Amino acid sequence: MFTWWHVLADEERQQWTLDPFVSVGPLRFGMRPTETAEALSSATSEAQRHRLRRANDGALVVEEGEYRDLGLTLYYRDERLAGVVVDALRGPQVVVEGVALVGRVPSVLEQWMIDRAEAREPYSELSYMDAGVPGSESLGVVVDVQRAGDRLLTRPVFVPHEALDDLPHFLPREAWSRC
Repeated sequence: MFTWWHVLADEERQQWTLDPFVSVGPLRFGMRPTETAEALSSATSEAQRHRLRRANDGALVVEEGEYRDLGLTLYYRDERLAGVVVDALRGPQVVVEGVALVGRVPSVLEQWMIDRAEAREPYSELSYMDAGVPGSESLGVVVDVQRAGDRLLTRPVFVPHEALDDLPHFLPREAWSRC
């Protein structure tokens, strides 16, 4: 039976590591869509679903890739991986500095980010997007949220360093939750 809000336990998820601004698990920022498919081939047999747009020269360009079963949405700029969104319910668990980032209580993860920021240069670590969604400027992650029944869980959005110049506009609006 299909359960709409079923949240996978950590032990049921693939375990990935974040290398800030470089990679999320097997995915490296700057990869082409075919390279991301190859990198994920050992993680899933699912084919990447693409959303395309037509470039000025008429060529079709990949803007977004999705692995629904794996719980990933990938965003491309100029056909290079520029954003990784991990589904809170079923996506891989991404760990940095021993802390799990996916499917967590948002306030607990935000407190970890605040505590971490206190040990860093003032005003260089935390930023907040609309609706008070926190981001780490040293980890390249925005801790967005996703609904799971009557509660919210963390749905991280990972970006490369160049995204920090204009984070809210670096990825399309669809990348950000509307909770």
